[in-house]
Amino acid sequence: MSDTLSLMTALIGADGDPQDASALLDEALLAEVDPLHFCALYLRLDPALVMERAAAWLGLAFYATLPPLALPTLAPTRLEVLAEVRMFRMRMAGTEIAFAAPDFFGLLRLRKVYESNPELRRHVCIVPQALLGDLLVQAAEEALVDGARQTLAKSWPHAAAQLDLTRPVRWSFAIGLMLLVVMALLAPLAEEMLLLPIWVLLVVAPILLRMAMLLTPNTPPFVAPKGGFEDDLPLYTILVPLRDEANMVGQLCVSLGRLDYPREKLEILFVVESRSPDTIAAVRERLHDARFGLVVVPDAPPRTKPKALNFALPLCRGEFVVVFDAEDRPEPGQLRQVVAQFRQQPDVHCIQARLVIGNGTQGPLAALFAGDYAGLFTVTLPALARWGAVMPLGGTSNHFRLATLRELGGWDGFNVTEDADLGVRLARRTLRTATSASVTYEDAPTNLKVWLGQRTRWMKGWLQTFAVHNRRPRRLLADLGWRAFCLFQVTILGMVLAPLLHTAFAGMLAFRLITGTPSEPVTSSWALACLVIFACGYGLASATNFIGLSRTAQSGLGVVQLLLPVYWLLVAFATLRAMVEFLHRPFHWWKTPHQVTRPPQPRPPRDQRPVAVPSAE
Repeated sequence: MSDTLSLMTALIGADGDPQDASALLDEALLAEVDPLHFCALYLRLDPALVMERAAAWLGLAFYATLPPLALPTLAPTRLEVLAEVRMFRMRMAGTEIAFAAPDFFGLLRLRKVYESNPELRRHVCIVPQALLGDLLVQAAEEALVDGARQTLAKSWPHAAAQLDLTRPVRWSFAIGLMLLVVMALLAPLAEEMLLLPIWVLLVVAPILLRMAMLLTPNTPPFVAPKGGFEDDLPLYTILVPLRDEANMVGQLCVSLGRLDYPREKLEILFVVESRSPDTIAAVRERLHDARFGLVVVPDAPPRTKPKALNFALPLCRGEFVVVFDAEDRPEPGQLRQVVAQFRQQPDVHCIQARLVIGNGTQGPLAALFAGDYAGLFTVTLPALARWGAVMPLGGTSNHFRLATLRELGGWDGFNVTEDADLGVRLARRTLRTATSASVTYEDAPTNLKVWLGQRTRWMKGWLQTFAVHNRRPRRLLADLGWRAFCLFQVTILGMVLAPLLHTAFAGMLAFRLITGTPSEPVTSSWALACLVIFACGYGLASATNFIGLSRTAQSGLGVVQLLLPVYWLLVAFATLRAMVEFLHRPFHWWKTPHQVTRPPQPRPPRDQRPVAVPSAE
């Protein structure tokens, strides 16, 4: 029996049949996957057990765990090489020891080496790939943390929040924004034509933009060509950042386990902060599944999701990478659909999947949130993608080409809406972003305190993004061009200031009605314009939500959207809180708590094929 077949038989187990081993080896080679990994996946074996059997076949020592070691410091010039390292050497008690986690063919080469030099057996021991990865991360911890915080600042210093958002810049920016708001509010009262440009920019332009989005034809969902890429699917990395979410690990594993993608082509990395020992323990209990991996992020500022993602980015091996949050339930076919779209559209570098709220029936707040999301992901973002404009990405289910993401410097570890910032940087590099009709289900906050904390962070992040990229407006203009530059200004200003302005206008109107202010000014052109714009603003916002809910098959939530003025009042309050945090705690990350829920099963969207909605288990 050849060494190759002998090793494969040993991996199957003591009662392994050479014929079964040969068939399994052929399947692994056809799939272009390491046979060790293939065995662990399709024989449902713990990866550590597979490596232990390989060590026994070699006659080498095997260690499933190691005591705490004084590891040497690694400082690779290219952090991404860590993902491919198979051996870690260090001196112990005056002897050089190599901890190795070879692949299948590496094991065969080791056997040849030891046959000619048996003495080497005393200097090599076999460990599971996960254990070797832990050793490498610990040894390179300082370099990985520095990269997570500084890579963007080093490669693109004029787009990094940590460099641009100094205290004077933050205060100047905040004061400038509030002055613009005050001038826009005073324009109708003063009836000064000098204030007209500001009023048009802050009040009229966002409404015209929303109208244009509503009039933009709905982009047909991408349909993968039949049989086009089924036999050549690439390795896909899924990053799942977690903090204090041990309760969500079971649901996540069920949801991700339903993905219709070859098991051997999935790399699912749970990125957990070291301050979450319960979550780390919950993930470790799932590592018997060879698809899953764990990256423990050391406790170091800033304690943000993008910093944690940057820490794990060098360890990714896939051609594509996607981020899913703790409560996400992606449709099973999402990865296949996105791969087909990437390959059919080679100029696309990022694809935003559609986020749909699955618990919209659990109270008015959740229903309004569902309408907000439906309008954003089925009306606003598809229109911006169609125009080639800056897209403020959602914080999850955005799929990237891994090489592009690394070239961009990863995420901004100091930006608390890292998704929006990354959307701007993609546009500044003229890298096209597209949307997908494939759905990821999420849950909206049903508690006002949780909703307020989350929305405050989002608003603060949009303020960060707007301030950072407008620090050098001429460079931004050169990168984007006039059209995209103007759309960026109006889009972000509208997202941040529209709730404030409409709430203030509503307050002024209520004051007039309550106090019985003389009606003469109401007949002025300014007053009439304000009333028309006020009505159009709410009307178009409501229409956006109604159309979005129709596209996500949630029309039953439409009646609740009549409470949109109240919702905007809450958003305005969150914006004011965000402004205060922007000044005093710009990089503080408010962590949204998540709960395991069983959302109702919504009907499939009209513009998408029927699929089963993954339930939360």
